[in-house]
Amino acid sequence: MANSLSDPDLRPLQQQLGYQFHNTQLLRQALTHKSYAKDNNERLEFVGDAVLGYLVGSMLYRQYPAVQEDALSLMRAELVRGRTLALLAKELNLAPLLRLGSGELKSGGRHRDSILANAVEAVIGAAHEDGGIQACAALVDKLYAERVQDLDAESLKDAKTQLQELLQGRGLDLPVYEVEYITGADHQRQYSVSCSVAALEQSASASASSRRGAEKAAAQLVLVQVRKQGTDRE
Repeated sequence: MANSLSDPDLRPLQQQLGYQFHNTQLLRQALTHKSYAKDNNERLEFVGDAVLGYLVGSMLYRQYPAVQEDALSLMRAELVRGRTLALLAKELNLAPLLRLGSGELKSGGRHRDSILANAVEAVIGAAHEDGGIQACAALVDKLYAERVQDLDAESLKDAKTQLQELLQGRGLDLPVYEVEYITGADHQRQYSVSCSVAALEQSASASASSRRGAEKAAAQLVLVQVRKQGTDRE
């Protein structure tokens, strides 16, 4: 039977996960996209998302005893975001195991990061429902053992945050962001935003498909200027 739950194609995955499912139907469901069947992985993804955030937070708490809450939050966000989960899915070779509807298959859904990321969360949720929190914790520890090492919370801060903290540290006013112009149709907007630090006579402009993106890009340019200015004065 092509879709038998004991098919060998699920055994390598369970070996990689370090967890043998008692109810392999849960694992099969975790690999089933909503385009394929009504009994899909969305509910398991919901569980997995919650459990993953908790377990990764606990790992970071133990790994970095001197790091404060705001930095831990940045580190956790980096570890549980879609891009990281999609990379995990590729390492686990989940793509060939996914069950997708014909439309998703034709549009390349098997390799779409969002679908892969959701499947990883669903697999984690399935492990939790199958074996409880301890089994799930062991799985997450295995998946994230290397990723929790040597994280640098400072480098995870976006340019706007870094620039703000740098200026506050020097007792200076915060930067001013202004939209210079907006171009393009509704679905192809381009925002040009300026970022200026009057006290240091530094400013820069950048463009992006969102105002926030443009602000970050402009802040990055000013951040480089301000850091260079500080170095030149030393």
